[in-house]
Amino acid sequence: MNEGHDIDDESEELPYRQLGEIDFSALREALSRLELFGDDLFLRQQAFNISTVDQFITGLEYDVLRKLNEQERTPVPEALFLSAQSQMWIFAVYEMMRTWRQRAKNVIKWSENGGLESKLRALEKEIGYLHVGRKIRAEQIKRVLADSSIIDRVRVDLRSVHIPFARIEAIRISIAKHEVGGHKNSVALRPGYGRINQWCGSLDYELENGAYSMGYISRRDIADELRALASNSPPTDDELREFDTFMRGPPIGV
Repeated sequence: MNEGHDIDDESEELPYRQLGEIDFSALREALSRLELFGDDLFLRQQAFNISTVDQFITGLEYDVLRKLNEQERTPVPEALFLSAQSQMWIFAVYEMMRTWRQRAKNVIKWSENGGLESKLRALEKEIGYLHVGRKIRAEQIKRVLADSSIIDRVRVDLRSVHIPFARIEAIRISIAKHEVGGHKNSVALRPGYGRINQWCGSLDYELENGAYSMGYISRRDIADELRALASNSPPTDDELREFDTFMRGPPIGV
């Protein structure tokens, strides 16, 4: 952790909404609009948890920024606690999104290879007691069998989350595994090191491919990107290709 970059122009437009301007319910509402997410009680519960803790950490971030400006030095105890909370939140968001993406991909695969009916039979097999999780999955498959257009919407939703999830995954690998995403057995540059963002107090983590910096991402950036899922249009094929090429970066050593 360290102080953020100096403010070059006090008059420029703020890149982040202020604390009182954030609709914290928008995060869980945006996630709940995803197909195969909003009709799952337990995924919605995770989204509620993520949204609740997002509000708590956002308050911590602005408090750290205020103390940094007042003291003109890093408020170490508060910044250490913020770092711990931020990393745990990122891990939780990653696991929630990974779970949903895998389910979405599986349903598409089963739809394409004719496996939906057999999967439904397996989920509905009598096991001697009510299994709520299996019942929810079975009801989702029934919906897909009754309405094939759901598959098209799942594909659109997967496209919409591709960029934010890839960014979450990249920083999660750096922080949790101390590796560079896409480079097995590599060594991350500064895993878990974050600088206090001058605008919102969230910790800026560097995205890098082992040799080149690809900019920064903060916990606040992730939260804002997920909130924006409800209003942003899905990226085009060209935009996805450009993004994936950018994230790979030039070959290490070139």
